[in-house]
Amino acid sequence: MPINIKWIETGTDSAITELSGLRQRLSPEGEVVSEAGRQKTMQVFGEAIPPSEVVKRICNDVSRFGLDSLLRYTRAIDGVDLTPETLRVPEAALRAAHAEVDPAFLQSVRRIRERIEHFQRSIKLENVRVPVPGGYLEQRYRPLRRVGICVPGGVAAYPSTVLMTVVPAQVAGVREIALMAPPTRFGSENTHVLATCYELGVTEILRIGGAQGVAALAYGVEGIPRVDKIVGPGNLFVALAKKHVFGAVSIDSIAGPSEVVVIVDSTTRPKFTALDLIAQAEHAPGASIVVGWERQILEAIVLELDRLLENLDRGNLARQSLEEFGAVVLVRNREEACALTDQIAPEHLHIATERPEELAERILCAGAVFLGNYSPVALGDYAAGPSHVLPTSGTARFASGLTVNDFLRGHSVLCFDREGMVALAEDVRQLAESEGLTAHRDSVLARLEE
Repeated sequence: MPINIKWIETGTDSAITELSGLRQRLSPEGEVVSEAGRQKTMQVFGEAIPPSEVVKRICNDVSRFGLDSLLRYTRAIDGVDLTPETLRVPEAALRAAHAEVDPAFLQSVRRIRERIEHFQRSIKLENVRVPVPGGYLEQRYRPLRRVGICVPGGVAAYPSTVLMTVVPAQVAGVREIALMAPPTRFGSENTHVLATCYELGVTEILRIGGAQGVAALAYGVEGIPRVDKIVGPGNLFVALAKKHVFGAVSIDSIAGPSEVVVIVDSTTRPKFTALDLIAQAEHAPGASIVVGWERQILEAIVLELDRLLENLDRGNLARQSLEEFGAVVLVRNREEACALTDQIAPEHLHIATERPEELAERILCAGAVFLGNYSPVALGDYAAGPSHVLPTSGTARFASGLTVNDFLRGHSVLCFDREGMVALAEDVRQLAESEGLTAHRDSVLARLEE
């Protein structure tokens, strides 16, 4: 059956409205939840309440009642009875997983780790000292002491997320890393996830997920010290929980479903682009939008979508996601393609055109940009070096992807001798008196009287 993907032509009054509506539905504020999620809410709370209210209740309970609430919600939501003794994955299980996986998988993990480390070391902020008359100013960067990392485990296993979050933290110098993954076959029970953790030297693996896991990391419960920052992707409930606990801890972002915009022209390979769109859609949900100014190439890509979906393992899920959250956008020219993309501010932007660098220079807002027919998003997802934890839902207008620098805390250092202080004293007096803060003024002037 031909795919029923939405076509949008710019120049019509409805184009921006349709794209904005699509983005809103996929953002955490849209609170799109599956039927299974709705049924689980009824089962746990006895009433139909929105995800934001679910998260508020869970986080407040874990904050007030600690470990008892964490274990209770894990039992109710995940169907797993944990005890304080079984809350963590034992090191013996990590060693066993490491021994069980294919050695070729571990070799890939090691190569990817080296690429991530190389890139993150290259962009790491370094201390800067600025000499000034009578002293110096300095900006120093120190690693966070303890961070929490969310690894999804609902519908697929993500050892790649372990790499893309843990390695930047390690390059920053973070000493304590607490990784949470739900107690499922794709989460903290997954051999590849556990083997990757062991390979990276992460030993605190918590068998928890969802809002209750985020709350435990943010507030601390018996046996789990609170963290300074929580990073990593998750489902809607994880995203909303990170939003709820922000302020008690720092977070990286409030992430929605994965998304890609692909800009195409006549040089684009239709099969390549169709697979790029499907790759995001198979996250289910995931937003896949192709933008071009030549109808013929857009039609060829849609034909390839139909052909390829028939033979993919997650083809039905990807088709559903494409029909619900995908779009084919016919614009009038290159300039309009760039302007529209900037408005969307996508998580992933793939420019599969002739001279893609020229278009990339015109676009300010994107989480990560992939140039040319041979830079598919999957390279960034798995192996290239930059983290695949990126801003979604239009937040690339102001947010950036996860890097080593997100695990650093900066502070300034000021050091002056008496002459240096004297040089600034009059400026301090002027501003302090204008604000009526005379003790500020006197704290400097008193030193001049010595």
